[in-house]
Amino acid sequence: MKKNKLIYPFVAIVGQENMKLALILNIVNPTLSGVLIRGEKGTAKSTAVRALADILPKIEVFENDPFQLAPEDEFDFYQECMLTVYGKNVPSLESVKMVTRKVRVVELPVGATEDRVVGTLDLEHALKKGEKQIEPGILAAAHRGILYVDEVNLLDDHVVDVLLDSAAMGVNTIEREGVSFSHPSRFTLVGTMNPEEGDLRPQLLDRFGLCVLIEGVRDPEDRVAIMERRAAFDEDPAGFCKEWEMPSRELARKIEQAIALYPEVTIERELLFEITSFCLDVGVDGHRGDIIMLKTAKTLAAWNGRREVVSADIEFSAELVLPHRVRRQPLQDIGENVKNMRRKK
Repeated sequence: MKKNKLIYPFVAIVGQENMKLALILNIVNPTLSGVLIRGEKGTAKSTAVRALADILPKIEVFENDPFQLAPEDEFDFYQECMLTVYGKNVPSLESVKMVTRKVRVVELPVGATEDRVVGTLDLEHALKKGEKQIEPGILAAAHRGILYVDEVNLLDDHVVDVLLDSAAMGVNTIEREGVSFSHPSRFTLVGTMNPEEGDLRPQLLDRFGLCVLIEGVRDPEDRVAIMERRAAFDEDPAGFCKEWEMPSRELARKIEQAIALYPEVTIERELLFEITSFCLDVGVDGHRGDIIMLKTAKTLAAWNGRREVVSADIEFSAELVLPHRVRRQPLQDIGENVKNMRRKK
């Protein structure tokens, strides 16, 4: 019997606090539009994203629904999907069994074809029988979850276009020879990349709400802790995960509390001008940066147990939101400039 592979605990990761916080903020508030993690190899980028599975909140879904639809809000889509894909008529919400499970992390392989990502439609079946035959793709599985793309800068251009469309519209369309089928596809996009292996298209770069630049840990004590913990995990995965089970539960509980608190968070109008000041000072194009900074500041307040945004929330959100939105300088220089602006303010 195949055993489930144990994942290195999120709470056991040493250092990389900004990366971990950026991921947590996107769990608390999925409308932050994801995070891009840029850094050299061996800095726990992939480990951190895959480890999210253990601390993600729970959601309600229809049983055996490949489209991950929300029972309360997307029942009409569910009826259409079941009729289209399985030929089943679902008369009422009460007639469907629902289950509760954790939000999922769905990984998109670098070599994935467009059909694998979008899904496929059997045109021959449609023409012969007049029925749509759908094979849901990765974007169906990622709905209401986290779509993780390792080496996102190496994705095929066609796949990038599909991700951009789905991220913008919240809908995925499977289309072939005039026959089409659409389903909701709203996901939190998390990408990791090594800048040495190539850059990212500006259109996709701007779709990431937050961006974190990371590098290897320099503190000797922390580097030793990394070796010790990794060795302990490799030698006894079950025992190591059990050791970190309580901290993981505490983190998951704090995330749930922040999710509940976020709708109550307010911000004074004066602080909105502080946000625009940051964006204007570094020459951000458009208004997406301002909006994401506002959401990030409110999410930071909720994460810290506050119902009101303070200047410190805005200053820290600038470090996460602005560096990848400016094209005038290298990202590293922009990150330093944002930090300097914090010191001046």
